Amino acid sequence: MKKFLLLFLVALCGASVVRAEVSRADLVDRIETCEAILEEFQSRRDTAIPAAVLRQAKAIVIVNQFKAGLLLGVKDGYGVIMVKNDQGRWSLPVLINAGEASLGLQVGASAIESVYVITDVNTPRLLFKQRFNIGVDAKAIIGPKAAETERYSAEILRTPMLLYTKSAGVFAGATVKAGHLSRNDKGNFLLYNTKYTMPELLYSDWVQPPAEVQPLMALVQRLAP
Repeated sequence: MKKFLLLFLVALCGASVVRAEVSRADLVDRIETCEAILEEFQSRRDTAIPAAVLRQAKAIVIVNQFKAGLLLGVKDGYGVIMVKNDQGRWSLPVLINAGEASLGLQVGASAIESVYVITDVNTPRLLFKQRFNIGVDAKAIIGPKAAETERYSAEILRTPMLLYTKSAGVFAGATVKAGHLSRNDKGNFLLYNTKYTMPELLYSDWVQPPAEVQPLMALVQRLAP
C-alpha cells in the first residue's frame, strides 16, 4: 500500500515538475499544437464543430491531455482559452492547465484532444478562482457534430459547455464530467512578457498579441466570427 501511494505521489509530482520547467519556446509549441488540434477537428466531418454551434460561442477552450498509467492513471495536459468580446472579436489565447488524477486499473497511454465551446459569458470567469471542474461547476454535454443530420435543439445550444473529442460511441446531448481546468499565470507571464493575469488578458486589449499567437487568433475569428 505504501509503495502504491508513493507511485501515486511521484506521478503527480512529475507532472508538476514538467510544468515548472517549460521555456517560452515550449509555450509557443503549446499554442501551435492547440491551433493544429482545432484545424484537424474542423477538417473532418465526423469531428467538425457545426457552424450553428460556433455562432453561439462566447468562449472556446482547446485542450491536449495525456493519460498513462499502470494501476494508477494520471491525466495531465495543457490548453488555451479564448473569449469573444461584445464587438465580435476574439481575445488572446490564454494558457491553462488541464488534468485529472484517478485510481484504478489502467494500462497503456493515450492522448486526449478536446475542444469545448462555451455558450455563456459567465462560465469562463469560473477559471478566475484558479480551478474549474467540468461538469460540476457548469453543466457539460457532448456537442452535435457536423456529420450528424439531426437538428440541433435550442436546449443543446443553450448548454454552457459543449464538448468535442475524437472518442467514438458518444452521442450528442450526453452529460459528461471531464476533469478540471486551472489557470497558468506563470506560463502567461512568460509567453506574453507581462504581469497581467487571466482576467486582463482575456477581457482587455492591454497586451498586443505576439506573432506566435496570431495564427490561432485568426483561425478562431474565421471559424466563429
